[in-house]
Amino acid sequence: MANYLPEPVFNHGSTLKTGVLLVNLGTPDAPDAPSLKRYLKQFLSDTRVVEIPRPIWWLILNGIILNVRPKKSAKKYASIWTAEGSPLKANTEKQALQLAKQLQESTPSPLVVTYAMRYGSPSIPSRIQELKEQGCENILMVPLYPQYAASTTGSSMDALFDTLKRYRNTPGVRVVRQYHDHPAYINALASRINTFWQQHGRPEKLIMSFHGVPRYTLDKGDPYHCQCHKTGRLLAEKLGLQPSQYMVTFQSLFGRAEWIKPYTEPSVIALAKEGINNIHVVCPGFPSDCLETLEEIGMEVKAAFMEAGGRDYHYIPALNDDPIWINALTDITLSHLQGWLKPQWNQEDDQREGELSKQRALALGAAR
Repeated sequence: MANYLPEPVFNHGSTLKTGVLLVNLGTPDAPDAPSLKRYLKQFLSDTRVVEIPRPIWWLILNGIILNVRPKKSAKKYASIWTAEGSPLKANTEKQALQLAKQLQESTPSPLVVTYAMRYGSPSIPSRIQELKEQGCENILMVPLYPQYAASTTGSSMDALFDTLKRYRNTPGVRVVRQYHDHPAYINALASRINTFWQQHGRPEKLIMSFHGVPRYTLDKGDPYHCQCHKTGRLLAEKLGLQPSQYMVTFQSLFGRAEWIKPYTEPSVIALAKEGINNIHVVCPGFPSDCLETLEEIGMEVKAAFMEAGGRDYHYIPALNDDPIWINALTDITLSHLQGWLKPQWNQEDDQREGELSKQRALALGAAR
């Protein structure tokens, strides 16, 4: 017999809402070794992230990685930590707040907008519970990963559906699978880059660095690699770049297995040695700045380029809460909410209809 979580108290006639849940990958609670150990254990225990046979991986993870990596990673996180805490979490929270404001201006339909992290807090299960308690009969999950990968969007979908299995009364759900080629997303990226170029000038080469994934995921059918290249091509066309003026690379390698290539750091070193002295790096797969953009690209890769003889290096910040990106995110969200929104909704009519519904239910013996 299934054991379901308790349902929120239901009152007949209450306003039914639609929830919008932004989901990002996650971040530790603090830039210290204990927090990193908790975070990395949850992250690296996900079979979507690491597909090595479990007994072997358990020994590697618990015997080596979790005893060595947390301290090293904590130092990196400390270098980018702000008064607001984790940049990823702070930026994601701002995006949720701005999206809620934009949606409120776009539709009268009652919506609740919040955010969750696939790993760490606030968790997807906790946010689903909150949305149910606020009367959301439908929930749209919007992963903040423009390009689909099994290890990001796929894993977030797992967490969503695993959570819903725990409820007797499950809400209607939809998921934005990808938006790697959405015109509004491409326009937002191009606007961000053009604004940066107005201040700093154009580089000899624009590097579009995406998060890497193991090569075998491509061979087994993951579309991530192809979607990254499509984003790169569409963005280059929007910026008016020729193929020789930009390069798509992949960063954040982990382990000894081959990952999709070319790798970002070796690529910029090679460019410096070839005499390319001025490069800009943008990370289109990261709508929010985080460790991988601020520390890895902004510090480590920059240092490697300069040491190899490069002279001028700039990291172009992520979209974060740029109004053009919030407009794009609003467009993407609204397109997936069609059929759930109530264009003519108003509070007075809803309260009146709710009261009639409540009276009918009470007449039939309902308790509330």
